[in-house]
Amino acid sequence: MDVSDQAAHQGAQMDFRERMSYSNYLQLEKILAAQGPLSNAHDELLFIIQHQTSELWMHLALHEMRAACLAIRADDLQPAFKMLMRVARIFEQLNSAWDVLRTMTPSEYTMFRDSLGQSSGFQSWQYRAIEFLAGNRNLSMLKPHEHDPHITRELNKILAEPSIYQEAIYLLARNGLDVGDERPGSEIAGTRASSDKLLAAWGEVYRNPKRYWPLYELAEKLVDFEDYFRRWRFNHVTTVERIIGMKRGTGGTGGASYLRRMLEVELFPELWRVRTEL
Repeated sequence: MDVSDQAAHQGAQMDFRERMSYSNYLQLEKILAAQGPLSNAHDELLFIIQHQTSELWMHLALHEMRAACLAIRADDLQPAFKMLMRVARIFEQLNSAWDVLRTMTPSEYTMFRDSLGQSSGFQSWQYRAIEFLAGNRNLSMLKPHEHDPHITRELNKILAEPSIYQEAIYLLARNGLDVGDERPGSEIAGTRASSDKLLAAWGEVYRNPKRYWPLYELAEKLVDFEDYFRRWRFNHVTTVERIIGMKRGTGGTGGASYLRRMLEVELFPELWRVRTEL
C-alpha cells in the first residue's frame, strides 16, 4: 500500500474538487506568485522572501499589539500578557530570519542591489506602526508615507489612540499610583519625555511585587518585548554591516550608521531606569 492509499485508508480526504483545500484556505497561489525578482541574480529571491515573511510576522504583531492595548484598557490583563508574550516570540522569529539573510555575501547582493531603486526597509509602514503602537512616536517618521493616503490614515489612527505603554501608565494611575501628568486626556500623539514621577511609580511596583503582581507582570512582559525588539534591531545592524559595510542605504539613510543610532532608542525608558534605582 503506497502513502496515498494509507492516508485514504485512515480517513484522509483525497478529493478536493468540491472541498476547501490547504492551498485554497491559505491562498497559496497569491502568496507564491507575489515574488517578482527584477534581475537574474540567484539571491534576489532570498532577499524578497526574507522581507515579505518579515512583513507577515509584523502584520501578526500589530494584530496582537492592538488587542493587547484594548485588553489593558479594559483591565483584562491575563489575555494581554498572552498577547505580549506572543509579540516577543514573533520578534524572536524575526531575529532568526537574519541568520538566513546573512548567508548572502556582499558580492551576491551587489548583483541585484541596483534593482531595488530607492526602496528600503526604512519605508516599512508596518514597522513604523509597531513603533507607534509601542510608544516611540517620532512624528517626522510619517513623512516617508505621505505618498500613500491609506497608509497615512492608518498611522494617524494609531497615533490618535494611546500606545501600549500609555495604556500601562493609565493602568498604574487606576491602581492608585502617582504618574504625574500622564493621565487620560494628556498628549498621546508625539514623543513623550522620560518622567521621574513615572519612574517612582514603577519603583513602587518593583519594590512590592506581591502587592502589585499584575502590574509587575505587565512590566516584565513589556521588557520582554523590548528585549527581543532590541535584539532584532541589533541583528539588523550586524546583517547590514556584514553585507554592505558602511555604504549608504538604498532609501538614502546612512545605512549601518543610521541603524546604530536607532539602537539607542528606548520604548519603555522608565522600565529600564527602574533597575538602577532598586
